[in-house]
Amino acid sequence: MEIGKKIMDLRKKNGFSQEELAEKIGVARQTISKWELGETSPDLKQAKELSSIFNVSLDELTDNDIKDVLVEKTSNTEKLAGLILKLIKFMVVFIIVAPVLLVSLRIIFKNIHEHNSGRLMNVSIKCNLHDETYGYEFNYYETTGEIKEAGGDGYLVNITGIENYSDAYQALDVIDAYVKNNGGTCTRTEPIPVKDK
Repeated sequence: MEIGKKIMDLRKKNGFSQEELAEKIGVARQTISKWELGETSPDLKQAKELSSIFNVSLDELTDNDIKDVLVEKTSNTEKLAGLILKLIKFMVVFIIVAPVLLVSLRIIFKNIHEHNSGRLMNVSIKCNLHDETYGYEFNYYETTGEIKEAGGDGYLVNITGIENYSDAYQALDVIDAYVKNNGGTCTRTEPIPVKDK
């Protein structure tokens, strides 16, 4: 609806003549007539006075339909809030599930690795060098030789650098070779399977 028609409807609804309305706003009756005919429009100050006289908002006076805008903004806000809630739920589930999943995968891959690497075996080596006896022990996977645990005399570690080896077979050969090259002897036990604890 045009503002002129809206002014005329509100004027009649409130029981004002054009002269009475003109007097309240401080304009000529012809100005009111021109507004209602759509020849001119009130300026912002006059529009504010009209909205105050008619007890309506400027949006209602100018027939600016803000209801649709408000409904659309509300709808968009609700959609955004829904998306944020879904994202928060996903994050909470992820924070809870991810560690459990990672631990489970680690256990599964460890079991697969141990299964593919063969049985866990134990072997020890005793060496005599410079009238001293030194020992070292390895728990390792039979197929790959990968060391799971190792320990013994620190002297053997210091002189051979076996802590740098991940393969028990190589580490044993390094110890044996070093001791023999320096006038000593070594004996190894037969590898035996490590019992599950």
